[in-house]
Amino acid sequence: MTPGAGTQDFFDAAVRGRRWRGAPTAVLTDLVAQGSPEKISYAEALAELASAACSLGEPTMRVIGNASVAAAAQLQAAGARPLQVARSPQPQLNAQAQQNAQAQQNAQAQVNAQPQVKPAVEVAAEPAQPERTVEELLAELDELTGLAKVKREVHRQVAVLRVEKLRTEAGLKSPTITRHLVFVGNPGTGKTTVARLVSGIYKALGLLSKGRLVEVDRSELVAGYLGQTATKTAEVVASATGGVLFIDEAYSLTAGDLGADQYGREAVDTLVKEMEDRRDDLVVIVAGYPEPMEDFIAANPGLASRFRTTIAFDDYSDEELTDILTGLAEAADYELTPNALDQFKVILASTRRDRSFGNGRFARNVLEAAIGRHAWRLRDVTAPSTEQLRQILAEDLTDEPTEADKPSTETEPTAAVGEPAPQAAPDGEPEQGEQA
Repeated sequence: MTPGAGTQDFFDAAVRGRRWRGAPTAVLTDLVAQGSPEKISYAEALAELASAACSLGEPTMRVIGNASVAAAAQLQAAGARPLQVARSPQPQLNAQAQQNAQAQQNAQAQVNAQPQVKPAVEVAAEPAQPERTVEELLAELDELTGLAKVKREVHRQVAVLRVEKLRTEAGLKSPTITRHLVFVGNPGTGKTTVARLVSGIYKALGLLSKGRLVEVDRSELVAGYLGQTATKTAEVVASATGGVLFIDEAYSLTAGDLGADQYGREAVDTLVKEMEDRRDDLVVIVAGYPEPMEDFIAANPGLASRFRTTIAFDDYSDEELTDILTGLAEAADYELTPNALDQFKVILASTRRDRSFGNGRFARNVLEAAIGRHAWRLRDVTAPSTEQLRQILAEDLTDEPTEADKPSTETEPTAAVGEPAPQAAPDGEPEQGEQA
């Protein structure tokens, strides 16, 4: 937080931070893109931070699930194995807190059981990894679940830009081809993931100097007073120079419940100017719902002339969402039993599919909630087996109480009150990650 920031600034920052729940942070992304030997130690530090955050307040099942998935996303991006996280001594807890703490310990026990990675000093001594090639990045794109039309369009863009670059190097005339892109689709359809790959591909093609991805929304471009927005937007664009500036829900800059506002217009005018000034080493990708994005592009002639390619991201099918859930679980070192997968399909069949449906984010929320329930289910198991620590059962995907959670009818009413049932994660949270 910056000095003098208010309550709204805090909540804006908290919302933006949720994007890292299912994806590597911006700094870690840069370290991975550069092949830095520090990437593993930095990812481990982020994982420890996520684990330590569970001790702030009561370690609820939802918090445990969020922390587990967030830590796995950082470690997976850096190619690190889960590491042992030290825990400081805890003060004497009451019965309620003891059960919550035990649930947290069970959730982390799986991580503790993994072999420890090499110390940071040894990791730092490793040579930097070679930069990834276009072929390697396209192969990673092709491995993503679904997105058939997106993959075809990205491959087409790569072919066009590669030939244009070769013609220019050969001294041939070549039409100016805009590299900026519009991504349209519902939340959680993989737009951020593909944008991150595009930044790497453009770098590998020699079109960008750094290949980093800077992800922002309206709150990071618009200031509180007229005149400040231009400066704030210019600073953000400058930070993305050499890479890709990804603006999520870009339409919020030009329209709202009361129509366009002068702050948003100032941001757009500045963006257009900066895109022109930095056209040789900057790519901008704007994303959002299809209809509002059409209005956004039409709101400024400078936008319409620079964003000529639109890539549509379709919603995932039930089979694709099941694949995404399975992949997320494997990344966090969990295993979904066949019955658990069947239960997920039942959940999908009963879930309304409208514009607010979270797609990949929905699958991640289900897993986070299941991890919390899994920890709660093992709260009284003193020494759970590795299989118990890894397996997500069908009952972990539902809020219905199991026999162990039901209150006993043989005790006094005051003693029959069980622990509160775990609550499912809401589906409409801001996007983070993932394959989001």
